[in-house]
Amino acid sequence: MTAVTEFILLGFQVSQNIRILMFSLLIVIYWFTMFMNLLIITLVSTSKILHTPMYFFISQLSITDILLSTDIVPNLLHILLYNRGAITFIGCMTQFYFFSASEASECLFLTLMSYDRYVAICNPLRYASIMTSTYCVILVTICWLAAFSITMSEIITILRLNFCGPNIIDHFFCDFMPILKLSCSDTNHIQLQDSLLGIPLTLFPIIIIMFSYTRIIVTILRIPSSTGRQKAFSTCSSHLIVVSIFYWTIFSVYFIPTRGESSTISKILSLLYTVFTPLINPIIYSLKNKDLKKAFHGHIYRRL
Repeated sequence: MTAVTEFILLGFQVSQNIRILMFSLLIVIYWFTMFMNLLIITLVSTSKILHTPMYFFISQLSITDILLSTDIVPNLLHILLYNRGAITFIGCMTQFYFFSASEASECLFLTLMSYDRYVAICNPLRYASIMTSTYCVILVTICWLAAFSITMSEIITILRLNFCGPNIIDHFFCDFMPILKLSCSDTNHIQLQDSLLGIPLTLFPIIIIMFSYTRIIVTILRIPSSTGRQKAFSTCSSHLIVVSIFYWTIFSVYFIPTRGESSTISKILSLLYTVFTPLINPIIYSLKNKDLKKAFHGHIYRRL
């Protein structure tokens, strides 16, 4: 049994005016994130022109963005209003579970999308026979199950630790290292477990993405016409931007040495992938996407 029944999240220790400004900005970002991602899910579900593997995977990515934002932002808004916030022990574990599962899911879905682009560009004649609806559903189901089951094994290990105080987390949500720092138990084994779990959830996806884009680039360079090369690259440019933003923020927080880095900088970096990335993803995918714009206009006309 643990002596700690709740944790105190300090959030951002700044002046009240800055907290009010952050609160106003984040609530606008949150609602816009919900709107954009729900719009993409709705369009992909209702528009026949979007019933393709690429848009199916994009809709799954939107689900992970909604899950991540809903897990983090509402509690963050509460912390900003009151300059700190209390969260129960079980609530903290639940928040960390859905945070980790949504991040793992996004990592796996980005990998699926790179594989989809690889097949479309490198094997265009076999694309329809490979990326069937049944095959795509199976791949997505495996990703969801893998993300939530692997994360659950980590949560079970954390629940076996003893927490006897202090109970103050200098962060705005329950993250892995801030939680471990408060444990009275030896955490070396769980840090080793976390590193091993990172292999199927981080290392393998990175290898697959790099392999896919290496083959894609080689194939594109072999296309004789510049128009053909530009058209082929445009089909995967949005995904490449999203992948770059996702892994840059993840690596900047968890893998780059943080010696000498203030907690404020760490929190700001964490904001990038927990709050801003779920907003940026749908914007990038819809900004220059003619199919999504066409589906949106068709959806509006049907409503009118």
